[in-house]
Amino acid sequence: MKKIFFSLSIFAIVFSSCSNCTTTKTTRTNPNEHLVMSTLWYQRASECRALYYQAFNIAKVSLDNYMETKQGNKPLAVVVDIDETVLDNSPFETNSIRSEKNFSSQAWKEWTDKAKAGATPGSLEFLKYAANNGVETFYISNRDTSATKSTLSNLKKLGFPYADFQHLLLKTNTSLKTTRRNKVMKTHNIVLLAGDNMGDFDGLFEDRSNNFGFVQVDSLKDLFGKRFIILPNPMYGSWERQVLKSNQKLNNSEKEELRKKQLIGYEEL
Repeated sequence: MKKIFFSLSIFAIVFSSCSNCTTTKTTRTNPNEHLVMSTLWYQRASECRALYYQAFNIAKVSLDNYMETKQGNKPLAVVVDIDETVLDNSPFETNSIRSEKNFSSQAWKEWTDKAKAGATPGSLEFLKYAANNGVETFYISNRDTSATKSTLSNLKKLGFPYADFQHLLLKTNTSLKTTRRNKVMKTHNIVLLAGDNMGDFDGLFEDRSNNFGFVQVDSLKDLFGKRFIILPNPMYGSWERQVLKSNQKLNNSEKEELRKKQLIGYEEL
């Protein structure tokens, strides 16, 4: 009887161990786990809030300086991106993390249709200040034109100035914003541009093949804080395309591995 009991005990232990091994192997990794820290920082770090206030305070000073030396007869304008520049979409990232689903245009549409994004710190105050000084705002965003109605609804509910069809330029056939900026420049003198992505400022920044685009940024460093106002966004951006550059379609594990490989440790110094 003791031998039988001992044998059954060994079998139970082995079976339990194998079950644990199987569970470990089949455990699914959240494809958006990498967004947890960046989204948490964006929502909960007072440093992030301070950076927005700092950026728009600098924008106000830059606008004032330009107004003192205004030249030409064209009306003045500021050009701003929308997402993570004047509207906070971090709840969408939170939903992506919790649902464990990759980004999809349908999921994004479900979020934008709600028109519930909040204003980023300092953005509304700055654009109202610009409007009170006779400076128009043009919103150039890579949201699809199908989001026009919901986007205007969101902006209007928050009280953003110039939230109308004439001042909203969404994506049609290309994500490059050069053509849309040129359209504004035909009728207005652009004082400054604000955005969270380098492509919000100049087409020159679209090419990041040379040291991740650092060369272009360094060549125009004097324009940041004057004509270009950059906002913080660690959650997503076109910068990651160069990090994940590959000749094949990557799965989530391969993407994670590439992100780690691009980190600089003290061994590389």
